[in-house]
Amino acid sequence: MKRKKVKIALILYDHMLATSVSLPVEMLRAGEAVGIQQNKLAPRLSIQMVSENEKAVTTRALIRLLPDTCVEKARLPDYAFIPSLWRNPRPSIKKHPKLINWLENIWQQGTTLIGGGTGVCFMAESGLLDHHPATTHWHYVEQFKRDYPKVELKPDFFITQSDRIYCAASLNALADIIVHIIFQIYGKTAAQHVERNFSHEIRKPYEEQRYLEGAVDRHSDELITQIQFWMQTNLNSVLSLNDLAEQFGISQRSFTRRFKAANGINAMKYWQQLKIETAKDLLASSNLSIQEISFQVGYQDQSHFTKLFKKELGTTPRDYRVMVKRKLFTQ
Repeated sequence: MKRKKVKIALILYDHMLATSVSLPVEMLRAGEAVGIQQNKLAPRLSIQMVSENEKAVTTRALIRLLPDTCVEKARLPDYAFIPSLWRNPRPSIKKHPKLINWLENIWQQGTTLIGGGTGVCFMAESGLLDHHPATTHWHYVEQFKRDYPKVELKPDFFITQSDRIYCAASLNALADIIVHIIFQIYGKTAAQHVERNFSHEIRKPYEEQRYLEGAVDRHSDELITQIQFWMQTNLNSVLSLNDLAEQFGISQRSFTRRFKAANGINAMKYWQQLKIETAKDLLASSNLSIQEISFQVGYQDQSHFTKLFKKELGTTPRDYRVMVKRKLFTQ
C-alpha cells in the first residue's frame, strides 16, 4: 500500500519571525515521528518553503532562509503556514502581490491556511477573510480594523477558525493550532505527545480558545443551550443524564437525540470533557488534593476519576500535576 503524503507549505518573506516557521516544522516533525511509530502506514510530511521569488529571505533574527521554490512553481499544499512579521505589515504586503494571489488560489483549491499574528494580514488583503472572523496581534488591532473593515475581527480570541482558515494572535496560540492539526493527521496519542513536549499545559485547549465560525456550540436549540449552561455551572453535580432530562422536562430519548444533533457529540462525552478540563485547571492552579478535585468535578469515586482522566490524557492526575508544576516559572 502506498504511503500517503501530507504536503506542507511554509511561506517566507523578509522581516518574518523565524520561530513562525521553525515552530511548525519541529512540532509537525515530532508528531510525524510518533504517528509513524504507532502506525507504519501513517502519512509522511513533505515540507516546502515558498516565497514570492526564489531569493534568500532575511528574518528578524538575522537568520537567512533559502526558499525551495517560488509561488509560480510551488505545488498545491494541504496546509500553508503564513508567518508573523516583526514590524508594520503594510510595506511587506505591498511587495508581495503574487504571494497574496497565490494564497487565494490555493485556498480555492482546498488548501488549509494558518496565519500567525500580523501574517493574518496577507489573508485579509486577499479578501479571503471578508465577512469571516479573524484575530491578529494585539498591537495592530486598530490598524487592522481600518485596513480591513469587512473582516469580523475578534481581538478577544487568540484563535479563530473559519472553514479552512485559522488565525493565531500569538506564537503560543499558533502552537495550539499545530497540536490540533497533528491530532487531525496523526491522532490523539501523537497530539498529546507533542503538547506535553512543546506546549504549556496550563493554557486551555484549542477547542476552548478558538472562535469557530458556525460552531456547533452556537446552535439554535435554546433548551439544549440552557442545559449546556447548567452543565457548565454544575460540574460537581452527581445527577444522571436521565435526571437532568427530567429536570428540564424532556424525555431521555429526545434529550439524547437533540443534544447530539446540536453539538455533534453525545451529552455524556460533553459533560465528561467539561469535568476533565476543569480538573486540569485545578491540578495546575490549586493545591487541592486529587480526591478534593475529584469531588469538585462530580466524581465521588477517586479511582474512577483517575481512570477517566488517564483515558482522556494518557497520564494520571498526579503525574499531570507534577508535569505542569515543573513548567511553571517562579513569579
